[in-house]
Amino acid sequence: MGCYHAKCCSLLPNSSEEDPAEVELNRSNDNHPNESYQHIHSEKSLEIASIPSHNFNLEYTALTQRGYYPDSPDKENQDCFCIMTQLQGNPNLHLFGVFDGHGQFGTECSNFVKDRLVEILSNDPTLSKDPVKAFNSAFEAVNSELHESEIDDSMSGTTAIAVLVNGNTLFAANVGDSRGVIAVKSGDSVIAENLSRDQTPFRKDESERVKLCGARVLTIDQVEGLQDQDIQTWGDNESECGDPPRLWVQNGSYPGTAFTRSVGDSIAEKIGVISVPEVSMVQLTPSHLFFVIASDGVFEFLSSQVVVNMVMRYKDPREACAAIAGESYKLWLEHETRTDDITVIIAHIKYQHNSGVGVGVGVSDKTSRIDAKPALSEMGRGLTRTFISTVVKACNSLRTNISKLLCPQHNILNERRPAYVVPTHPEYSETPKQWSAETSDAAAFGNLQLAGHSSLSVVL
Repeated sequence: MGCYHAKCCSLLPNSSEEDPAEVELNRSNDNHPNESYQHIHSEKSLEIASIPSHNFNLEYTALTQRGYYPDSPDKENQDCFCIMTQLQGNPNLHLFGVFDGHGQFGTECSNFVKDRLVEILSNDPTLSKDPVKAFNSAFEAVNSELHESEIDDSMSGTTAIAVLVNGNTLFAANVGDSRGVIAVKSGDSVIAENLSRDQTPFRKDESERVKLCGARVLTIDQVEGLQDQDIQTWGDNESECGDPPRLWVQNGSYPGTAFTRSVGDSIAEKIGVISVPEVSMVQLTPSHLFFVIASDGVFEFLSSQVVVNMVMRYKDPREACAAIAGESYKLWLEHETRTDDITVIIAHIKYQHNSGVGVGVGVSDKTSRIDAKPALSEMGRGLTRTFISTVVKACNSLRTNISKLLCPQHNILNERRPAYVVPTHPEYSETPKQWSAETSDAAAFGNLQLAGHSSLSVVL
């Protein structure tokens, strides 16, 4: 479900220059949810990457937010992200990724995987010609390297969602329960179409797969004997499930992972937790307005459509990132006593005739921007004053709504619309019957084609 730690990623050394606004935000160290956000890192400005082969630009920004952990105020942010433009010197090849670490060494795992995945893809000569093969090879290699590294990944690892823009084609590779979403203009509406399917035991195909590998799929209450272990139905609305199904070894109360795929997690790997990505493909058209990739700190309580709707309200994607983080943070505290780490990347797809994104507001091509730097990992380096104002407003809303923490949980829609995915690894090449039967869902995707108990040890 959620991770406890995170760390803003960077393939480059941290800049010695600190934004005064960030210094001011980080000066307070009480981590109270109703004070200032702590350890927020974001793009200082709106960046741009061009796709000259098809005459459009990507205008992007990112934000990562450490979670609120009242019992562990010193825990790190285990999320990280990377943005690599002009990969391999190709002006039409750009990579975006979010990595959500978990376990005791989750920070080390997420950063290791982020760094190595980028390096492996950057040196793969088949990347632009066969991205699906390149993604599969890269994830297999980085998983093996993590096992062999000095990092103890026995009960630690990371999920990953990576989007590669290759000319006018977008490829999304997913391992775990972070998510990619693309906004599609349809008449007077803007529809959220998932680029990935969350890989959790809520998915019947994933649950059956790990069972065949020896996993027990049970909630914590079932493991503790409070509920019948023979009940194997949990519905499909994860946000309303405070005790999700998890994976356990046959004769033990570990590892307790709430996902079925990840990188690392060598113990869970023995019971079916694999690093094989599901890769989707979208042929971009002027109807595609933007895409969002984010950790499950966002999608735990916000549906894909709600996230798209929020982005549509803002002219500036930096403000949209702040709003999504603020709303996610608030909803976590309305349901639990802590929050997860939160990481968001938003990239607008700007053709000449769809430059306007915000509802009722056109985004001018004269929007302030900084030229994207080739093959650099973009990282959070601070906040502008305007950005802080948006964040502070979100925090202030917590004060006015703090009474809601004592109210019954809201019935929040959590649309986890499944993508029409075909596994891309030979070992898992059989297409589940339920996917081939989802003709209506596949058609709805248009151009989307898919080439707390002490005795329990739970990975969080």
